[in-house]
Amino acid sequence: MIALGCALIGALWGGWLARKRKGNAYDMAQYAAGFGIFFGLVGLFGGMIVTALFG
Repeated sequence: MIALGCALIGALWGGWLARKRKGNAYDMAQYAAGFGIFFGLVGLFGGMIVTALFG
């Protein structure tokens, strides 16, 4: 659940950032995908660390 939440937050942030930089729809989609993947991976590894430490 941590990874999915982080991926969603990353996608929303990426789309917002592309819109703020005056990007078109393709730019917003690419930023959302890139940030979503990155934040999802960070959340995945973060969840694994939390599970290893406290699980």
